[in-house]
Amino acid sequence: MPHFGLMDEDALGPEKGPFQRAKLHIRGGRRRLRQGKISAGIVTLYDALLSAMKWYVASPKRRERLLVKEGDDLTNDRTVFSLLTRSGVLDGTFDYDSFDRLVEKASNQEMPEYDYRGVLSGIESVMTQLGVMPFGEKELPPEDPSTF
Repeated sequence: MPHFGLMDEDALGPEKGPFQRAKLHIRGGRRRLRQGKISAGIVTLYDALLSAMKWYVASPKRRERLLVKEGDDLTNDRTVFSLLTRSGVLDGTFDYDSFDRLVEKASNQEMPEYDYRGVLSGIESVMTQLGVMPFGEKELPPEDPSTF
């Protein structure tokens, strides 16, 4: 994964770790897509999304503003995405279920002809709404070209 060797997620803690991982995976996912590694790029962006949501709910201050219902499992990605949408953090335009199906497909087969532009735009929109994007390349350690 794009973060291997570039960060110690555990040492960064429950907020900074997932935040840094999300940014590294956005960068890595974009690169993989540009290189034609479509399936790997989609799966990498999925990891970025999960990390960004984990980061968002890890903050007690941000969590105070969320409309958490009794029984909401904040470790479940579908639940967290729904919670973020219900709470108005996300505008609801990104189709998480379709993306999840796409990730499942990408996990099982190569998709060299897939037009990823719409998915990338949607992920970037979600990342902006969450506050992960924009970020400067200088905030991140240099990429390791040996990562897939």
